Amino acid sequence: MAEALHQSTKGSGKVVAALGTTQTIAWGSSYYLPAVLVDPIARDLGLPADGILAAFSFALVVSALSSPAVGRLIDRAGGRGMLCASNIVLAGGLALLASAQGIVTLVAAWAILGLGMGMGLYDSAFAALARSYGTAARGPITGITLIAGFASTIGWPVTAALDAAFDWRTACLFWAAVHIAVCLPLNRLMLPEAKHAPKTGAPSEPHPKATPQEVTIMCLLAFAFASAWFVTGAMATHLPRILQAGGATPAQAIAFAALVGPAQVAARLAEFALIKQVHPVWSARFAASMHSIGVVALAVLGPPGMAVFAVLHGAGNGLLTIAKGTVPLALLGPAGYGYRQGLISAPARLTQASSPLLFGLLVTRYGADALWFSAGLTLLALAALCLLRVPALNRAS
Repeated sequence: MAEALHQSTKGSGKVVAALGTTQTIAWGSSYYLPAVLVDPIARDLGLPADGILAAFSFALVVSALSSPAVGRLIDRAGGRGMLCASNIVLAGGLALLASAQGIVTLVAAWAILGLGMGMGLYDSAFAALARSYGTAARGPITGITLIAGFASTIGWPVTAALDAAFDWRTACLFWAAVHIAVCLPLNRLMLPEAKHAPKTGAPSEPHPKATPQEVTIMCLLAFAFASAWFVTGAMATHLPRILQAGGATPAQAIAFAALVGPAQVAARLAEFALIKQVHPVWSARFAASMHSIGVVALAVLGPPGMAVFAVLHGAGNGLLTIAKGTVPLALLGPAGYGYRQGLISAPARLTQASSPLLFGLLVTRYGADALWFSAGLTLLALAALCLLRVPALNRAS
């Protein structure tokens, strides 16, 4: 069995490197773009910054609604074609965004970018790996998240530098060109064709009918990830503001918030090291508890606890990103993985789209105490994950 699984992932290192690179670029040029370009776009187009964020939220809704259909297509034909198509769609959306002159073209551009995100971000990459490697995909999934964990670290400075040296339109056109010149060839040449998917653990039926037990698992996972991803979206948008409300200076808030990225990568390295010893459900439970532990640490320690909170939140978020791909694979198997993953992920993407606005209202009213709400949501996610039965871990995988 171990030898079969080894053969099933033979050559996956190149695939992981290619997908890790293309995912880093895809995230940096779409999801992380507004954090740098909201203000420049708003000034240039004479629109409120909230309007730009609303267009971005609309893109996340489009991404959520498209994910089940995207997963179904990957189950049928493999992920290479879908990921290549996503590069073309994302490039087109970025080019349209670069040419935007008002609200209509702005919203249209973000709608296209939302479709591209639905086609080309983690869920599609995870489904492509599950389609190729079956139950042995946990290692490759962890590998690409290790690389793409630096998406904001790379994307934000590059986008900011291009905006400062030229303008925001040039930054968008640069990323569009990178999708065509770098990502498209990598996805086309490095990802295996669907017919090369290994027999070991690979799906034989694209869309098997779910049993009542599987439906229950999917509902629990959808609830858990929807709760957790609301918090992820809220912290990505408001963390520096929250820390300032708790007493940090603007410089301190940025410094503490910057700890989230390294903590994510460190946690993913730990996951990779323990991949054969710890079932992904246990990793997910541990991850879901870390944000609330950080909130308690912040409440007990005061301002000195801000670094602790940022590290714990970042580590938990880093592990949950992996769990979102590996837990459904471990509990439901690779058959029909893409479609099921799309169904599980859709509520999470919708809550993530709503979190910047809704959590912003809580921060405005309650300041740093809004973190008790986010802590409660992660505890609800933990409760849902604790209702899942954990099967024996196949240590050979």
